[in-house]
Amino acid sequence: MEAARGWGARASGSLADWSGERAAMVESDTDRGRYIRRELMLFLGVVAALGVTGGIFETTFNNFLSDTFDMGAQARGRLEFPRELPGFLVTLVGATLFFLSEVRLGVVSAIGIALGTVGLALVGTDYWMMIASMVMWSTGNHLMMPVNSTIALSLAPPHRRAARMGQIGAVGMGAAIVGSAVVWTGLQYLGIGYQSMFLIAAVGALVAGGFVAAIRPLPARTGPRPKLVVKRRYSLFYLLNVFSGARKQIFLTFGPWVLIKVFGEPAPTIAKLWMVAGAIGIVFQPQLGKLIDRFGERAILMADALLLIGVCIGYGFAREFPLAQPVRLVYVCYVLDHVLFATAIARATYLDKIAEKESDIHASLSVGVTIDHAVSMSLPAVGGMLWVKYGFPYVFVAAAVLAFLNLVAAGFIKVPERREAGGQTGGCPSRSDVV
Repeated sequence: MEAARGWGARASGSLADWSGERAAMVESDTDRGRYIRRELMLFLGVVAALGVTGGIFETTFNNFLSDTFDMGAQARGRLEFPRELPGFLVTLVGATLFFLSEVRLGVVSAIGIALGTVGLALVGTDYWMMIASMVMWSTGNHLMMPVNSTIALSLAPPHRRAARMGQIGAVGMGAAIVGSAVVWTGLQYLGIGYQSMFLIAAVGALVAGGFVAAIRPLPARTGPRPKLVVKRRYSLFYLLNVFSGARKQIFLTFGPWVLIKVFGEPAPTIAKLWMVAGAIGIVFQPQLGKLIDRFGERAILMADALLLIGVCIGYGFAREFPLAQPVRLVYVCYVLDHVLFATAIARATYLDKIAEKESDIHASLSVGVTIDHAVSMSLPAVGGMLWVKYGFPYVFVAAAVLAFLNLVAAGFIKVPERREAGGQTGGCPSRSDVV
């Protein structure tokens, strides 16, 4: 009987202890959920402000170069070397700033974007000052790329990271519509010039810096970041970034250049196309995230490559089709090209699934940006020479070949099975959703 009472007392004590631990866990989970919601709202502010800035900058910069400096295709191609150099050096710069958390690095990045756009507004008509300002903008922009992806992944629930990134991307696309609308109405109806457009973009970058400064890192992610991570395990991720760099330059450089130089389209037209692409992206990106979670990264990235082959054919040979207005086909290609940029989510979630540990993600994303920009720096000069010597369609023939190679590479994607217990993914113990 005494033994039974003793066992009962111990059991009662164990139950009380278990209940106390359980209550503490529930309270901890509640606090954590409240914390994540707060940080997510702040991060959405960052994404929205940068979306407005990007919508203004990207819809005006090419026309600004054409109108201010009367650039040809070859000169425009050469300009991509200094523009993309900060992207190539992003791993080195990020490693130099290893003592900053991802959040604090985001503040520095936003300030760089703002300073670059202010420089373009105030001294951009001087060629060399334009280049200096462009490099400053580019440095901030490229440092922000891995920061955004890292924070977005950390704020996403396990097993739904692609869906959350799609939702975040939709906010950015909506904000880009606002930026594009500012360009359209400002340039076409209000008589506002490029200088004012760049200053408005700078304000957006400063607002983004304010939001990101308010994000509080969780203790699990404080302290120095890894300086550099290069592993054989991530080789396919690196290769996919090679093709991403090639694909990106078609959109940023030669896609708009076809509209501007071949079809004579002004900046307000580019802005309207961005608005259309943004409106589609608001709906498309969350659905894309769900598709990635359901069908996997390989299927999505292979579909992306196939569609890009069609986009390249449209860009290069629109005038060969029996169309009354071939420029409309180029409009479609431009919008589709813009929308498909969202498939970068699949590369980020692929890395997230194969990463050995949480701290590898930001450093590996930075390496991916560097590899991407090694291609971005060299391809435009080659493309500009092809354009001048053989004609612009040959630029897109080469791009279609690269899209096919991307298709082949994406076919080799394999990800480990997700383990349901403990929130473990990719064989990585204790991977948590933290900033």
